[in-house]
Amino acid sequence: MKPPQPDSIDLDHFLPYRLSVLTNLVSSAIADAYRRRFGLSVPEWRVLAVLARHPGLSAAEVAERTRMDAVAVSRAVARLLGAGRLRRAVSRDDRRRSVLSVSAAGAAVYREVAPIALGYERELLASLSTAERAALDRVLELLTARAQSLSKPPPAAASPRPRTAAGRSRAAR
Repeated sequence: MKPPQPDSIDLDHFLPYRLSVLTNLVSSAIADAYRRRFGLSVPEWRVLAVLARHPGLSAAEVAERTRMDAVAVSRAVARLLGAGRLRRAVSRDDRRRSVLSVSAAGAAVYREVAPIALGYERELLASLSTAERAALDRVLELLTARAQSLSKPPPAAASPRPRTAAGRSRAAR
């Protein structure tokens, strides 16, 4: 067995990988219930859940809030609109912007799926003490804030002025 390279990643201890695996495990366990019952995909459920909590968002705002790919959100929105689970309207504030809301049919699906999701969360967290749950919440808040700050592009540095062959700035001529 070869020893790991100095720049290789031990995935079993690499936090982004571990969080991704956990997210996929949790999502797929809940997804089985709503996929069988309502034919919803994970992105469709996420869009529906966000809009149930925050009606009046645009598809771009849903993508931003969930950190989902804009194409995945757009496809989920199209399927939910087609199934009559969402409504699209023109924003009152900006007539160029369309906003989304959950329809009565979408609300009915949400009311059935939400207890399933909450029950799974309850079962998942049952192995943690109250103090461990509070610590987990705090750690997740800290990591989320730090990840957001790391994902912001650094401020643009002033671009150097073009130089001539003689090495002088063009503006200095």
